[in-house]
Amino acid sequence: MNPLFSNKRFIGVKEGALLGLCSVTLVACHRQQKTDDRRPNIIYILADDLGYGDLGCYGQQLIKTPNIDRLAKDGMRFTRFYAGCPVSAPSRSSLVTGLHTGHTPIRGNKGVPPEGQHPQPADTYTIGKMLQAGGYATGCFGKWGLGYPGSEGMPENQGFETFFGYNCQTLAHNYYPHRLWSNKDTVWLKGNEGEGKAQYAQDVIHREAIRFIRDNKDKPFFAYLTYVLPHAELVTPEDSISALYDGQFMETPFKGVDDGPRFKKGGYGSTPHPKADFAAMITRLDAYVGEVMDVLQELGLDKNTIVVFTSDNGPHREGGADPDFFKSYGPLRGIKRDMYEGGIRVPFIARYPEKIQSGAVSNHVAAFWDVMPTLAELTGTQAAANTDGISFLPALFGQKGQQQHDYLYWEFHEQGGKIAVMKGDWKAVWLNVGNPERMSVELYNLSEDIHEDRNLADEHPDIVAELTKIKNTSRVPSDVWNF
Repeated sequence: MNPLFSNKRFIGVKEGALLGLCSVTLVACHRQQKTDDRRPNIIYILADDLGYGDLGCYGQQLIKTPNIDRLAKDGMRFTRFYAGCPVSAPSRSSLVTGLHTGHTPIRGNKGVPPEGQHPQPADTYTIGKMLQAGGYATGCFGKWGLGYPGSEGMPENQGFETFFGYNCQTLAHNYYPHRLWSNKDTVWLKGNEGEGKAQYAQDVIHREAIRFIRDNKDKPFFAYLTYVLPHAELVTPEDSISALYDGQFMETPFKGVDDGPRFKKGGYGSTPHPKADFAAMITRLDAYVGEVMDVLQELGLDKNTIVVFTSDNGPHREGGADPDFFKSYGPLRGIKRDMYEGGIRVPFIARYPEKIQSGAVSNHVAAFWDVMPTLAELTGTQAAANTDGISFLPALFGQKGQQQHDYLYWEFHEQGGKIAVMKGDWKAVWLNVGNPERMSVELYNLSEDIHEDRNLADEHPDIVAELTKIKNTSRVPSDVWNF
């Protein structure tokens, strides 16, 4: 068996200096689990553009994800968990603020030259601030996208005392960047100077995440691991491809940006094997998850840590990606930027030994804005008073009395503007919201039509009217995010 996928994982990258790549082989450790009564550690792993159907435990047949599948086997897998939005920044803002996109301060991907995105205000109450106030060490490792360098939206101003990774979503398109950020400091990756490709940024970021876990092993910590995988560009070290996917798929090479002003500044690079790259990127992410779990066991933190794995939105069709080939959306319709289920329904797995039943599957309807009140109840901290979320801790722990949402709301500020409202089995999708003359509405009954093929709007005007009322009263006007 290739060591990348063995029980003791070898990630397959060369050991280097502080900013070089890491290679970690963990030896089995029989250290007795700590039995102190401190509050649980939290590791929240957020993949980037990973589809509902991209994992083996959600039906994927072509991509190997043994460690994430094991996470699901040891914990709970949700079948109806929803991202905050079908694109990154607003989805992440919804997650960290406990607000849906009619209320959260960031409702779209709005860049701010020369680097970064529109910032969350300094007084935004976030999960990071909530857990900091409760005595948690807080760290974010990966992509941020909620405030340009030096702005009030920087991670350290939003409750994360440690940050390492990409500030800017656009620069996060590239996996061999010239630089990353360590809090306010620029970190130059010398091996990537010019056209260099010696330091795979995801490995560098992952190593820093592992360091954070080790450094904070003696106190409660919140590790927010926002790996960029498998977002385009489709680039991964050769060891990931040769391990399992070399020559496995019929490939059409993708010609991208290999020089010029957008090279390593957001342009997607070329790849001769985009399918193999895509699959290998997910399997590399899976290896990171495996190492995180090994480290927790080694440190005696396994039983007192809740580990969550999810994705920020549906799968992409960028940089040569082919979600149709992999059926990345599973049984759902749509991809990233769609308000159909494939754009917003995401995998969600939670593991917490002795608290969450192993092998459990939940069809409880929950969304990113529910995470803040759930973690607040779990840790004894204080969620925002104005949260749109509902704690789903009873569902996680298999308890009775789980409160249900009356409705869910999403808005999206690209492609003419889109809004979706879901209430019970019914879901309405409005298109061209920014142009009243062209705006249209579609209505689906998800209990009978999970793929959203049959538009029932004309047959049920009363339900459309009910959901329209919710739509019209569910958002706070915004000068920045104005349809």
